[in-house]
Amino acid sequence: MKDVQTFQIDTDLVPSPAQYDVLLPKSYGKSNMKYPLMLFLHGGGPKRHFHLKNTGPRIWEMWEKKIIPEMVVVTPLCKRCMYMDYRDGSEKWESFIIDELLPHLQKEFDVASGLEKTFIGGISMGGMGSLRMGLKNLDKFAAILAFEPGIEPAFEWHEVNIRDKFYRPQWLYEKIFGKPFDESYWNINNPAHIVRENAKTIRDSGIKIYIEAGTEDAFGLHRGADFIHRVLFDRNIPHEFRLVYGADHIGISFRERLVNGFSFIDRFINPLEEPPNVKRLRELTSQMLENAIRDKDNN
Repeated sequence: MKDVQTFQIDTDLVPSPAQYDVLLPKSYGKSNMKYPLMLFLHGGGPKRHFHLKNTGPRIWEMWEKKIIPEMVVVTPLCKRCMYMDYRDGSEKWESFIIDELLPHLQKEFDVASGLEKTFIGGISMGGMGSLRMGLKNLDKFAAILAFEPGIEPAFEWHEVNIRDKFYRPQWLYEKIFGKPFDESYWNINNPAHIVRENAKTIRDSGIKIYIEAGTEDAFGLHRGADFIHRVLFDRNIPHEFRLVYGADHIGISFRERLVNGFSFIDRFINPLEEPPNVKRLRELTSQMLENAIRDKDNN
């Protein structure tokens, strides 16, 4: 596997220069191909450089086995910022990633600039950031991969239970959302709130959404993952949700979980070709439903 490379970019939005790690496929630079681009956000732990260094070998293995298409994978190196624009405007991580880093990558690397091959994903804090930024920027991303997203199972801040926020200190919340804490600012940046307020727009966009978490997550993030799944399901927004039995927040389960998540991207890029009998079944059941509705209305 090629080593992960680190680059930097000057910016006025966050502490500068901002760094980002890049994993390039073996064939990069040997053809005129424009690769898909995956923004793969790290979690809130202190060893940010290890995110792509640890997951890179597994991604490379998937490329070698042709489980997933080759792509350029980029991890911006951020602090424990929740990928947020701070309420006081002192740091603007979301704006930096969307308005500066993304165009920069599309210019500097051989990646497709269109919506169809631009993805965002992440783990833990990165899962939360990918959900929020993906749902708010439907014109920029075709798919979201949210591994164990660090989100709370609530629409609004006053509904959040202590067991779903104990691992984040009060000073961190206040640094990002203001002191005194601005509940309304938290609400409008909460993925569940974004879905509730923009369900039709999200549904009509066709964005592909993958969400997963382990049943034994040490931080209880399976509760937030299950909540956003139900919010999407109740609003008829197609997505894939996996509650991984026995899996924790970290550990050996992630080898297979990474495969499952990135395979979701492959199924988007290379849609399954179903045999004729499956298509006939869909047509039959669709007609059966129409007939049942018509009969009910006539009785």
